Amino acid sequence: MLPFEHLSPSLKPRQDAFGNAVGQAIPDWQGCHRLPDAAMAGRTCRLVPYDRAVAPGLFDAFSAAGGGLWTYLPYGPFSSPEDLADTVETYQRHRDFQTFVILKDENPLGFASFMRYDCPNGSVEVGGVTFSPALQRSVMATEAMYLMMKTAFDHGYRRYEWKCDQLNRPSNLAAIRLGFQFEGVFRNAVVTKGRRRDTAWYSVIAEDWPQVRARLEAWLAPENFDDRGRQKQSLSAIPLSSPGV
Repeated sequence: MLPFEHLSPSLKPRQDAFGNAVGQAIPDWQGCHRLPDAAMAGRTCRLVPYDRAVAPGLFDAFSAAGGGLWTYLPYGPFSSPEDLADTVETYQRHRDFQTFVILKDENPLGFASFMRYDCPNGSVEVGGVTFSPALQRSVMATEAMYLMMKTAFDHGYRRYEWKCDQLNRPSNLAAIRLGFQFEGVFRNAVVTKGRRRDTAWYSVIAEDWPQVRARLEAWLAPENFDDRGRQKQSLSAIPLSSPGV
């Protein structure tokens, strides 16, 4: 079978008046609005719209990581809190990033952004994901990604994207762990920091979301953790049943 002949079950193809195959009808579709600049609260963390006042705390949190944190990111390392703040604000102004800071007990530990809005088609990407060592591989990190995904689908989005360098193994594995479906690689997609980047594309679509949501919520539930905060069942061990693909 040729790649273009593989049809997603959720496409629900049908024939138009001319006998040509067309996709599922989306009646009364009006598109989506940009997501609100509003806090997102979870059990282990809180996300708030970026404010320059958090730059010193973020700079300190990121400084614990060393230079390797920035290998696959288009920005960094930062020389000062002011450099960090200027960079985030430049991305917000010129690349339409909508950045949220991830807080634990009001301490900033990282940030992530809604970006590449396609409101007429109901698509948005989560990008610029930057986690300090205190946030990496934590329940907070997973919950932060869940909260952003939930916000998008709660507001009617039909497609939620994750893209990363094909060579960035941690980011690729994170997408799969969170329930994103791999869609392919865009070769020679970007020149960044003086080198070629082939970009891996992942997505969760509206048809996937009920199963992805149930799986994430089952893992994040308090009863999945003991009194020392250790997971009883890993997220990877919880099956993702019948995604829409």
